[in-house]
Amino acid sequence: MGDGLIQVYSGEGHGKSATALGRAIQTASMGEDVVIINFLKGNQSDEFLKRMEPEIKIFRFEKSAEEFSQLSEERKQEEIHNIRNGLNFAKKVLTTGECDLLILDEVLGLIDNGIIDIEDLRHILEAKGEDVGIILTGIRLNDAVCRLADEIFQIEAVNCKAY
Repeated sequence: MGDGLIQVYSGEGHGKSATALGRAIQTASMGEDVVIINFLKGNQSDEFLKRMEPEIKIFRFEKSAEEFSQLSEERKQEEIHNIRNGLNFAKKVLTTGECDLLILDEVLGLIDNGIIDIEDLRHILEAKGEDVGIILTGIRLNDAVCRLADEIFQIEAVNCKAY
């Protein structure tokens, strides 16, 4: 997927991260380098995903096993520091051209939680080379994020009984 596109996978439905992971597998199978940085999820599937290395490099900078929303305020502040380290790493990966595809999983949740703002995200994205693809995932999409993206995919659960 080293096509230089910035894609966003968002919505209330499940499957955003799984879709991004599918793109990662597809990209890695073509011999391209993939880096995934997970945010806000706890360590739900770290061990399983680590089996994909070295073809797909997966990073998580948060130390807590719990999801961010379940932490005390004091622990949230500690994790915000760790999250910022992860964002700095993302910018470094883009600046040095270490991958063809960078996935920032649940990065939109960082905006929702007030950990970063749209300008912080814009600065990270500006560091990418023209052939590097980026996938951003998260539940809520806003106009400012839309303006940063080349393609937006809305994932939603559909009630088949309604048809």
